[in-house]
This record gives sequence, structure tokens and C-alpha cells, in this order.
Amino acid sequence: MKRIVIMLLLFFYTAGAFANVNLTPIDTLTTDSTFAVAKMDMRPYVTVSVSESNNDLPPEVFQYQPEIFHDSPQNNGQVNDCWLRLIVKNTSKQDVSYRFFAGWHDYMYWFFQLPGQPVQQLSATGLMLDNGGVERWNHYAFHIQVPASQTITYYLHIINKSYNENPLVPILYNEETYGSFHDVQLDSFRKEAVIIHVLLGMLLVFFSISIINYIQLPDKSYVYFAAYILGLILFFALRLESKPFQLSFFHKWPMLKYYWDVPGLLFCFYLMYLLFGNTFLNLKERYPFMEKVFTWVAAVVGGLIVLCMVCISAEKFHMPTIIYGYVYFLTLAPLLAVFIALARRSRHHPLVRFFLYGSACLYLACLGSFLLQVKPMGLLGALGELTAPTMLLMGGVLLQAMFFLAGLSYRNKLVHLERTRTQELLIKQLNKNKELQRKLNEQLEELVKEQTTEILRKKQELEEQRKIQLETEYDKKLTEIELKAIRAQINPHFIFNCLNSIQLFVMQRDYEYAQKYLSDFSYLIRKTLDFSRRNFISLSDEITYLNTYLGLEKMRFENRMEYEIVVDPEIATAELEIPAMLLQPYVENAVKHGMTNPKQPTGQLKIFFNQIAPDMLECVIADNGIGIARSKALRTLPKHHQSSGMEISQNRAELLNKMYRTDIQIEIIDKSLEDESNSGTIVKIFIPQL
Repeated sequence: MKRIVIMLLLFFYTAGAFANVNLTPIDTLTTDSTFAVAKMDMRPYVTVSVSESNNDLPPEVFQYQPEIFHDSPQNNGQVNDCWLRLIVKNTSKQDVSYRFFAGWHDYMYWFFQLPGQPVQQLSATGLMLDNGGVERWNHYAFHIQVPASQTITYYLHIINKSYNENPLVPILYNEETYGSFHDVQLDSFRKEAVIIHVLLGMLLVFFSISIINYIQLPDKSYVYFAAYILGLILFFALRLESKPFQLSFFHKWPMLKYYWDVPGLLFCFYLMYLLFGNTFLNLKERYPFMEKVFTWVAAVVGGLIVLCMVCISAEKFHMPTIIYGYVYFLTLAPLLAVFIALARRSRHHPLVRFFLYGSACLYLACLGSFLLQVKPMGLLGALGELTAPTMLLMGGVLLQAMFFLAGLSYRNKLVHLERTRTQELLIKQLNKNKELQRKLNEQLEELVKEQTTEILRKKQELEEQRKIQLETEYDKKLTEIELKAIRAQINPHFIFNCLNSIQLFVMQRDYEYAQKYLSDFSYLIRKTLDFSRRNFISLSDEITYLNTYLGLEKMRFENRMEYEIVVDPEIATAELEIPAMLLQPYVENAVKHGMTNPKQPTGQLKIFFNQIAPDMLECVIADNGIGIARSKALRTLPKHHQSSGMEISQNRAELLNKMYRTDIQIEIIDKSLEDESNSGTIVKIFIPQL
């Protein structure tokens, strides 16, 4: 209670003192035994010299220049370098002690001079200079101490390089009044600091959420959003450095808040905003023209950020603010046009709404904050305050971050739903293929039964015919049925290998490859069923069939194999016919052993179709595998075991030769027998034309 009463008395006394101040210029402040001022306006006693003289006393004459003083932020249009002089004469018999306060400025140097002696520096401080922790805010109230019956001249050198200069009013305090002033200022700025701390806490939460979501779902949108939030955290944390009597993490680097002032806003509100919007809305696919605009503008903003930092390092502190002012005003209309264009598409693209709402919040907050400062500070002064973290601006930043984070969460939900739907489709497709396999097996069994019945029926008919004709017809039909039965054996063998590949892709959760594999496999199943019912097919159908089969095998081996099919240009592939499913077992065997050669990182398979004679087709299947000898040495099965597919094909060739009286020849060559440094197998199949 006593403290409040004392502060009220000081307030009324100070108000009376200000009311009675004589603004008539006076050269010297004279103190006597009756001089006891709590707070005093020193403008009538302070003379000014405007000169850029480093810290040397300027040679110019000090004059009264009241226009240099102002009690609110003011734009000077250039660097303000001035000297203030105060002469204090103590005529009393006691020492006098006061505090001289002129505001918070970029650079401040305090000097004193005794009569007939040189000028001496007492202290140096400033927003761009002092790194003395929380105590630095006490350095701005300069100590005036004049012994009894002495006269001392004090000089204050002030240099302001920022775009806007803080209030500049010289005031004299006694120790008690300055303590009260200190407490009032501390309470005032502490409230703003608390709001900034709360904002920083919320931004840290947003940053943590974005990092966690990125770990769960790697997406560039989260990276740009996290960079945007991190830039804002650094920006607002550095703003504490400009709040008197507050201590931030960066108090040891007083210049850092200037390096991340305008560049920080360009980085957050333009560069990261454009990059985030580009990836979040997937503009490259949906709106290609807008994506190009966003990319080019982001590149320009990146160059402006570098330019601003170069200007700051060269102590051109006015330039970044001017650059930001041009960027701000030049982008108002284009941003509004972008918002309108996106609003028209928001019905078809729900993510646009989150981006649009967040952008509009910051857009209106920045514009409102600027317009509110135009009237009290003027256009130029308000331009310098564009980067000031006002309550309206902080609210807009917070709302924008909330909308963007909500949009990212919604986008994450859409991605999970799409993945679930794709997985369900793959499972359905797999079930369909299993059902297709079951039906195919049933058809094959039914085919065998039908053919068996046909054999019995034909046999009965042949018995009723003449003995010689019966034997001839019986042998021919029996050979044909055996040939179809052998082809029917190839199909389950091939299906078994393909299903193993499909199961591998599903277990690896590679749904895209599994879906493509299933599609190609379905085509092969249909063609296999079709070829099983035909004795001969065209060479073009056989090449297409082998291309599809080898494509599936290449996917299964994860591109560790290469294949090539070369056809003699003189061959009419659409007209020339070959036995169905004759080449596939040899190609399959070449894939199996050609891809397991440890000396060859990539398996090579080549198939050649050559017309070596008018009535003879040569098919050459060559691989770079381990070869026949090496394969037999590594085989754990009995030595008399042979690949079922190749054995079936050999039997088919013999039956075809017997049935159609042709001469299909199969020749298998091990490359290592001819050259030990070489490995692989060559299969040559000679097919005469009927």
C-alpha cells in the first residue's frame, strides 16, 4: 500500500514538474540545494550535433534541434548519427546523482569531460552491440554524478541504423523514480513476452506433430511445414531480444535478430509457404500453370533472402525493409487472385479449403496489422513496422499453422484410406486368380477325362473296323491324345512357378508390382489355356507369349536379368506356325539357371529366330548361367533326375515327329566345354515347316 501511495505521489509530482518545465533553451543544467527533481524533460538543456565522426567528438557546434526528438517510433529515411550534449553544474555543497535516459537505440556511447580535460568514454551499449544478458537493459540509463561545486559536460553518441528509430526523448530520473520506471516497463513488456512464449510453445507442439507424422508417412509437405514452423519459432524467439528487460536464448548474439528479421519473414511467409502449397496441393498434376508460378516466385524469394542478408552484413539495414515492403505490396493482388482461383476449385479438391483458410487468415492479419499502424505512424513508419509481431499478426500466424496442420492430418487420412483400398483390391484380385487357378485345374482334369473317354470310344470303333485300319487309326489318335496330355502337364508346372512369384510380391507388400504381375499372369493363363487346345500357333503369338513370360520373370528377379528376342527380318511371323508350348520349358530352364551365376551380376538371356533354310526354322536360346556341368555338380537330386518341363518338351518333340512324320531336333550345348572362361547354355531347336 505504501508503495502504491509513493508511486502516485511521484506521478503527480512528475506531472507538475513537466507542466512547469520551461522549454526555453538553457545551456547548462544548474543544481543547487533546492534542486530535487524526480523526473525531468531534458530537451531544453540538451544541444545536438549531427555528424558521422565515429566516437570522436564532432568539430561542429552543438545547437538546439528539438525536431530531432520524438516520443514514438519514427522513420528517418537514413542512418541517424547524432551527438547529445548536456552540461551539469552543481552549485550545492553535496554531490548529485541522477540517471539520464534517452530510449533504446542501436548504438549508444556515453562520454564525460571535465573543464580543461579531454573527453573520456564511460560506457557503450545498444541493441546491436550489448550482449550483457538481462542486465544489459540497465545500461541504457546512464549515470550522471557531479561532485559539489563542479561542472561536468556529458556527451551521448547515438547511432540508429534500423529503418524505424525508437522514441528519442532525453529524460532525467533520480534513482527512486528510475526504479519505478524500470518496474513499470518490466511489467508492460513482460505481458508481451508471456504472449510470445505461449505462441512459441504452441509452435513447438505443431513442429513436433509434423515431425512425428513425417516419420509415419514420409512426405515433402511435412518437411516444408516443419521448416516453416521452425523459422517462425526462431523469428518470435529473437523478438524477445527487442523487448526490454527480457532474456532470450540468443542474448549473446545481439545482431542475430536483425539477420532473421526481414529474411525470416521472407523465408516463412513466402518461400516455405510457396513450397508447402506446391507439394500439399500437388499443383504439378492438378494445376501445372500455378505450379510453375509458385516455383519461379519461390526461386526469386530465395534470391531476395540472400540479398537481404548481404545488405545486413554490409550494414544497409534500411534495404531489407524496403525490399520486404515492395514484396508485400506487389504480392497483395496476385495472392488475392490465387485465393480466388483456388476458391473456385475447392469443391473438387477438399485440401484446397485448408490451404485457402490458413492463407486467408495470415493475409488478412498482415493487412489489418499494417492498416492499423498507418494512421498513428504514417505510411513510411508503418512500412518499417511490417515485421513487428503484433497481436493480430501472431493470431494470424497461429490460425494459419492450425489450418495447415489440420490439412496435413486430413491428407494423411486420405493416403491411409487409399492404401487400404488398394490393398483390398489386390486381395480381391488375388482371390480371383486363385479361383481362376481352381477352375483351370478343373478344366484340365475334365479335359483329361474327356480325352480318356475319347480314347476308349475310338478304341471301340477301331476294334469293329478292319484290323489293319484299326491299328493305323488307333496309333494316330493315341499319339494325338498323348500329345495333348503332355501339354496339359506343362500348364500346372508353369502356374506353380508364377504363383510363387505373386506370393513373394504380396509378402513384400509391393502392391504395385503385385497388381501388374497379376494382370500379366492373368493374360498368360488365358493364353496357356488357349494354346493347350491347339497343336500349332503362329510364331508371332509365341513371341508375344514369351515376351510376357520373360517380363514377369524380370519383375520377379527385381531387374537382375536382361533378355532380348531377335527375329530374322525375312521371317513372316504371322504366317509361320510352330508347335504350341514347345519353347517355353527351355526358356524357363534358361531363366532358372541363367540367373544363379554368382560370377554374373546380371543374367543375360537371348532368343534368336533364324530362317536357315526355306523349310527350316532355327530357334536359339542362349544364357550366361552356370552351365549344364556346374548345374549337375550342384544338384542334390539323383543324377538321373531331369527338369520335368524339358523332359515333357522332349517327349512332345518325339510325339510330333511320330505323328506328323517330321524331324524336330533339339541340341543342348554347354559353353564351358568349349571355353573354360565362358559359362552358360545354348539350346538350339530346329523346326521343319510342314
